[in-house]
Amino acid sequence: MNQIPSLSNELHRRATRKAFLKLIPLMCAIYFMSFLDRTNVALAKVHLAADVGISAATYGLGAGIFFLGYALLEVPSNLLAHRIGPRRWIARIAVSWGILSVGMMFVAGERSFYIMRVLLGIAEAGLFPALMYMVTLWFGTADRPVAIGWIYTAPALALLLGNPIGGALLQLDGHGGLHGWQWMFLVEGIPSILLGMVLYFKMPDRPSEAAWLNRDEAAALENQAQADVPQHAEYFSSDWVAAIKRPTTILIGLIYFLNQVAFVGLYFFAPAMISQMKIDSPLVVGLLSASVGLGFLLGVLVLPRIHRRVASDSRYLGALSFGLVLGAAAFILTASLVGKVLLLAVTAFFAGGVLPSYWSIAMKRLSGIQAAAGLAFINTVGLLGGFVGPYLFGMAESATGRSESGFLVILVAAILGLLLVPLLAIAFARESGVAVGLEARA
Repeated sequence: MNQIPSLSNELHRRATRKAFLKLIPLMCAIYFMSFLDRTNVALAKVHLAADVGISAATYGLGAGIFFLGYALLEVPSNLLAHRIGPRRWIARIAVSWGILSVGMMFVAGERSFYIMRVLLGIAEAGLFPALMYMVTLWFGTADRPVAIGWIYTAPALALLLGNPIGGALLQLDGHGGLHGWQWMFLVEGIPSILLGMVLYFKMPDRPSEAAWLNRDEAAALENQAQADVPQHAEYFSSDWVAAIKRPTTILIGLIYFLNQVAFVGLYFFAPAMISQMKIDSPLVVGLLSASVGLGFLLGVLVLPRIHRRVASDSRYLGALSFGLVLGAAAFILTASLVGKVLLLAVTAFFAGGVLPSYWSIAMKRLSGIQAAAGLAFINTVGLLGGFVGPYLFGMAESATGRSESGFLVILVAAILGLLLVPLLAIAFARESGVAVGLEARA
């Protein structure tokens, strides 16, 4: 009696292992490069101030304005990914942002800095929600938190490895008549262009197009990806606007917005915080700033696996939000250099480690074109937080003269996010009640 389900489960497990081994590394590689190219400006902050006169407030606005350009095109970009296939769209994104990332080496003042950051955001618009949309096509609900967690190891590694690499490249200052930050933008931008070309030929859109899966394995993945999606009309409709209007989508987006205010501000200003701890070597600043990447990496590897064992999504989010509040408060209260570096990692553990959970929770309630639109909407709201965060951090530094004053921004954002979690729990309960009622009538 149990033989057929057992064989079916084993087929799906085998196919899932193949997808993790073959697909996830490609998704990680492209996200790694995108994160490296968007955040390497953090290491250039002090040098841009010295070489082209960019102030802390200008830097904060320029760092954040990337997300404004990104957010404006997020939903239409992901709808195009749904229409033409994520492979082609992601490859286009990678090549265009790689070219613009190299172009950052030509920044000569405030105006060109703003223009290049906006264009970089526009070029990258749609990348992350396209990756999340691919997750909905390839993985079932139980596997999504871990799949997303692996994808998030890419930005974590970009912060962990990128800061020391960028710090080393900054020491090329004067070679070939270029500043160190110009070498950094040049050397780190070219691989993105090459990787985009590779993805065009190597990354399948969906299981049925993967040469490394047989027909039964592809069918098992695609069937399981849809198995847990509620089948009533509101959830499975082709009306993508319905996904954006759903209370759970809006609330997840707002909590994500506050998270990004805190986390984006943290990783854009961490090198400046380290620099103000009387550390002059760019390489040492890069190495110590990597504590943010280390905390982020541990978070995305550990926390999604804990999430799979927690029945209540809202309680889980509440616990992580509370951890972020405690981490930010502890940083503000400590005077120890070692303690501050460790608390940078702790803050990143909670602020970054929670990210896979936002997406896996949203994916439970979205499918098809609704997934493309809803996930893009959530990311758009979060990106606005990515714009606001660095701007607030820059204003805080300008007012106090200390980069670490941005931790007050983190603390306030974390408290507000924690207060929204009970509202999300209520929305979950109401949405579940509506689903049960509709299914009973069907």
